[in-house]
Amino acid sequence: MAGVANFRTCGCPQKPLLAAERGSGLSSVGSVGRRSTVRILRPFEDEAFCVGRLAPGHLKKASLKVARPRSCIHMALVDERHALGRDVAKPSGILAYDLVQGALVRWSSVMDKSIPDPPTAVLLHGILGSRKNWGSFARRLAQEFPMWQFLLVDLRCHGDSALVEKSAPHTVASAALDILKLVARLRVTPRVLVGHSFGGKVALSMVEQAAKPLARPVKVWVLDATPGKVRPGGDGEDHPAELIAFLSTMPKQVSSKREVVRALIQEGFSKDVAQWVVTNLRQTGPSSSFSWGFDLKGIAEMYKSYEETNLWKIVEDVPRGVHVNFLKAERSLHRWALEDLQRIHAAEQLAADEGAGVQMHVLEDAGHWVHADNPDGLFRILSSSFQGFKS
Repeated sequence: MAGVANFRTCGCPQKPLLAAERGSGLSSVGSVGRRSTVRILRPFEDEAFCVGRLAPGHLKKASLKVARPRSCIHMALVDERHALGRDVAKPSGILAYDLVQGALVRWSSVMDKSIPDPPTAVLLHGILGSRKNWGSFARRLAQEFPMWQFLLVDLRCHGDSALVEKSAPHTVASAALDILKLVARLRVTPRVLVGHSFGGKVALSMVEQAAKPLARPVKVWVLDATPGKVRPGGDGEDHPAELIAFLSTMPKQVSSKREVVRALIQEGFSKDVAQWVVTNLRQTGPSSSFSWGFDLKGIAEMYKSYEETNLWKIVEDVPRGVHVNFLKAERSLHRWALEDLQRIHAAEQLAADEGAGVQMHVLEDAGHWVHADNPDGLFRILSSSFQGFKS
């Protein structure tokens, strides 16, 4: 079975924290200045899971309550503080994440640096999403490819990462830089980057910004997004800009999720989109009210950047050792103009001549929400990136 961790190797006996762990600068969401342990329901019937939250780096100890689990989930924030007691005026690169590890992975970021990290894939969500969007899909991948680990990230202003104030600008490039800092801190070199929609452009921006810590070869998957102009969906499809604008008119606290769903449907958004959006609502204290679990102002800036960011250059001049895969959903063909398809097909030949790669794929029977509409088909297409890997 797959385990999930971020700082310890799953399936191994727990031991006292090392000095390197105490001074790592890791801190937990919503638990700054204190230690806490939270239990969650088991995702699988035959597996014991635990959630450990690591204390901030200035504390001398961090505790982890364990009941002999075979797999663990550790969720933490990672920043750029490298040593205990070092003053960092403006810590950066802070993100919430889960690391889903296959059963054969025996590695953690605090092991001897001479020990190579296992093959790692990074899975990135879209606008108004979170790392939870990829949870079940990542566990399925980890079960099928047990020597791999899968890094699921909450992008800035989204999910648990919204609990930490991030410096502007909130752009595709800054979101990509966050992840590059995160993987460097964790000492992993991603072999595969998978980004849905906005996350697809973030993955391309990661390639554009840095040769390291990206490995060679590295495979990039851009799911239902193009490198340039953003073409919103047609009737019955999502319109992120309009959705963000409408959400900004709603109160910051609401009495029920049903109330929000009703308001969104009345405004013309589909029931599916409405029910997905309210997964971002968090219960506020002991009361029955809810508040949004994202930074909507920052997300609005990110979406504007998504519309304005043009990354055709990296596609038409792919670095050696990089293979960029575009996947378009069959039922959202309106997102893809003929000029987009022609440029991608032209880039395929150019990349092959330069020792790189560009390829187009089509996911049948799927709309924009590819990992929800046709998870089996998506799994089959992506699986080629994880087969036959040799460390």
